Amino acid sequence: MPDAVVIGAGPNGLVAANLLVDAGWTVEVLEAQDEAGGAVRSDRGVHPDYVSDLFSAFYPLAAASPILARLDLAAEGLRWSHAPSVLAHPLLDGRCAVLERGVQHTSAGLARFAAEDGESWQDMYRTWSRIGPDLVQALFTPFPPVRSGLRAAAKLRASGGLRVARKLALPVRRLGEEEFSGDGGRLLLAGNALHADLAPEAAGSGGFGWLMSMLAQSHGFPVPVGGAGALTDALVSRLRRRGGVLRCGERVASVIVRGGTAVAVRTAGGDAIDARRAVLADTSAPALYRDLVGEEHLPSRLVRDLERFQWDFATLKVDWALTGPVPWTAPGAARAGTVHVADGVDGLTRFASQIAMGHVPAEPFALFGQMTTADPSRSPAGTESAWAYTHLPQHITADAGPDGITGTWDTREQEAMADRIENQVERFAPGFRALIRARRILSPTTLQSMNENLHNGAINNGTTALHQQLVFLPTPGAGRPETPVMNLYLASAAAHPGGGVHGAPGANAARAALRSHHGLSKLLQRAQR
Repeated sequence: MPDAVVIGAGPNGLVAANLLVDAGWTVEVLEAQDEAGGAVRSDRGVHPDYVSDLFSAFYPLAAASPILARLDLAAEGLRWSHAPSVLAHPLLDGRCAVLERGVQHTSAGLARFAAEDGESWQDMYRTWSRIGPDLVQALFTPFPPVRSGLRAAAKLRASGGLRVARKLALPVRRLGEEEFSGDGGRLLLAGNALHADLAPEAAGSGGFGWLMSMLAQSHGFPVPVGGAGALTDALVSRLRRRGGVLRCGERVASVIVRGGTAVAVRTAGGDAIDARRAVLADTSAPALYRDLVGEEHLPSRLVRDLERFQWDFATLKVDWALTGPVPWTAPGAARAGTVHVADGVDGLTRFASQIAMGHVPAEPFALFGQMTTADPSRSPAGTESAWAYTHLPQHITADAGPDGITGTWDTREQEAMADRIENQVERFAPGFRALIRARRILSPTTLQSMNENLHNGAINNGTTALHQQLVFLPTPGAGRPETPVMNLYLASAAAHPGGGVHGAPGANAARAALRSHHGLSKLLQRAQR
């Protein structure tokens, strides 16, 4: 009988398992899919000569994560690579906002949009340099982050206090307008905010856009050499080398609860696997509570709160094997690993507004990855392994474009949406479509079938909006990995601090389980009942 059973071998589940093994626990990780990794996997499914990342691809949060740093994954062979430029946002007139590896170079580029904007970017980065490290530490600490939070608050006060806090609470459109005179800085902030489901007019989108932009400036958008799967391979290697057990193709059908305590899990094959001390679930919150535990074991208020749980945007992704580099009209985009494809901030607003109405966007905002530019091992010299994803409504009511997409995601709808993305890229890179050697379409339903946590392609395990963060994540009064069921812990991006590959939800759950024998974790669990 293992001390702990971990449901799901995504990055959070693997981080949790590694920390528990480090503490001397015996651990079994059960993964429904035939391979580990969750949304951190790669393959050669588009073309045998091209490595494609199936889901996530760039990892600024992993680079900044003190949790992953302490695991020393370099010892397991993990290496990182960077594109010459971090990200770019080209415009149709040939101008291009570029976030470079060095802050001075980024500033010089933004000054070409408006002379004073270079200094504005440097001032923003100076603020980050003062408060960023403590803010990241607080972000990746179990909620409430008392010690690191106090340090961050002290640094925040010394850096402008309420004025800085006000900036972070702003919609990203307003933040860009206040900080920059030209389009460049505004584009970098707003495009980064829409890595999540935050419209340019959403409260707090300024803070998220600022966070992602400053992480990009300080840590870059690195990629694992050889593909995203190399990060998973390192986590699995470390776990197994220290005695942990991983079983893939082993779906968990239920958590066995006796007397209000999780004591085991039952697999789809009918086997019961006892857990001496804890069960940790790297699953979505609705899946854990409704499907694995069952409402009969939960407080009625939690059951009611789950009815209000909000998923983030749906996603459709296209992978390409290209015969040559993308022919961007704006030269600055050619050196960037990540390219934001949209007609300026107004284009982002139109895109987000159509999603809010349930409409498939007519001109999708494409987040475009140039993986060979970031890591030359991904495809033969002179070619490009590329991808793009765009967001969609969770519930489609209409198509703002001409194709009548309804959300059935049959072959016709998948091809129509992929063509729409390609046509958008073609506007900024004429000749792009002629370079396509092969492509693969991953629709919202396909993404979910490959990783059940990606509900209809929701990549963040729930909205990033303020009403479902901190003590509201995943439901009001939570904010921690403890659940109302004793010895059961939520270890996924559905728990604080949410989405992104950084390992914090898994680490927080593991620490909570380790504290349980001291009684604190049980007290917190009783408080949720």
